[in-house]
Amino acid sequence: MEPSIFTKIINKEIPAYIIDETDEFIAFLDVFPLAKGHTLVIPKKQIDYIFDLDVDTYTRLWTFAQQVAKRVEKAIPCKRIGIAVIGLEVPHAHIHLLPLQSVEDINFSKPKLQLSKEEFEETLTLIKQF
Repeated sequence: MEPSIFTKIINKEIPAYIIDETDEFIAFLDVFPLAKGHTLVIPKKQIDYIFDLDVDTYTRLWTFAQQVAKRVEKAIPCKRIGIAVIGLEVPHAHIHLLPLQSVEDINFSKPKLQLSKEEFEETLTLIKQF
């Protein structure tokens, strides 16, 4: 299996705005966000389809995602954090965490935000405070 772009981020071959990382999982800002604070949570082991994860890893992934979501929610003004698992664009299981003001905010056909490096760094700094 060819390394996914996410595996390249895990291996530090591609830079990312990393929010949190454990031996098993990593969370980083989506560089093509639908909203400021849009975060991806992934297992470090490259598995294409989230439902192909073994039960224990799947459960720990969601626990890690919950911890990250609470940090994002404290840092980014929103009504709540929405979640999405689509899994069509990158062959590596991942969870989207999206700060929401309304249900339209989780529409993946919307144009993505164009944030500057400074805006990404500012968002990362805000989230990492929590």
